[in-house]
Amino acid sequence: MIKCLVANMTFPTFNLQKFEKSEGIERKNLSAELDSICSDTGFIVLEGHGVSNAVIDAQWQVVSDFFSLSNDKKQQVAVPYSGYPYGWISPNKEALAASKGEKTPPDLKESFNGGPLNVPFGIKDARAYDFCYQPTLWPELDGFKDTWQIYYLEMEGLARRVMSAFAEALDLEKTFFDSFISYPISALRALNYPATSEVTEEGQQRAGAHTDYGSLTILLPQPGTAGLQINQKGVWVDVPALEGCLIINLGDLMELWTSGRWVSTLHRVVAKPNQAQRKSLAFFHQPNWEAKITPIGSGGHNSVVSGPYLMEKFKSTNA
Repeated sequence: MIKCLVANMTFPTFNLQKFEKSEGIERKNLSAELDSICSDTGFIVLEGHGVSNAVIDAQWQVVSDFFSLSNDKKQQVAVPYSGYPYGWISPNKEALAASKGEKTPPDLKESFNGGPLNVPFGIKDARAYDFCYQPTLWPELDGFKDTWQIYYLEMEGLARRVMSAFAEALDLEKTFFDSFISYPISALRALNYPATSEVTEEGQQRAGAHTDYGSLTILLPQPGTAGLQINQKGVWVDVPALEGCLIINLGDLMELWTSGRWVSTLHRVVAKPNQAQRKSLAFFHQPNWEAKITPIGSGGHNSVVSGPYLMEKFKSTNA
């Protein structure tokens, strides 16, 4: 484990490919390191993720092309009503801090959101089709849909690998999570934080203080930018955006799943006067809609169902 010092905090990195190739005592030690990171901050700077630069660069290009469009063009793929999950969400529509009961001005961001690429057969809960299996509203940009879907599939595959590593870090069989994520309801979000003016509203952030909702998030911040912070013992600490690395953070569902052994950490994207534009990509991994998530070691108590749990969390963020 390599550590980098950021804002008086030592931030750990974890090399996934090194872990996957390891055996014996080395694998056991790496599992213990991963367990320690997830118990401490719930944020991992991930090396050895295996996603090619070509895939990443192509995704950045189409996302930049989209956010460069006029609002009139983007409006053609705007979500048709509050709560529709996929398409363009214009600025001043979300306030993430609301999910923590905090009333703030809307976040200073816009986003494009895409959902699962396939709809599984046989889901009985009609809410699943209304909420997470609605069609993604694709913009008419050359290569956008294909490139987006390639990146989505890369993130889906990476999430499976990370969940397998998580299982071993929890002293479980490495296939423990497999049946829960056979048809996940994950979403991919591209975020654009416009440049800020000299003054922002009191309490307004680019993304208000919140925890993520699902099992894990795979975040790719725009190279050379800053702003993502986690709260550690009441202090906001910068999360490093290291070249060639992704950031993994745990969500509320994983904290529940591990009976509080691992943490879903409060984080935000801070707003300051006269900031440059910033973009990021976030893949929100979520188990199957009907997956029953029971806290490990709880004896079957305090279970939640993945899809409805996510739906209720999502509703709270609409400004």
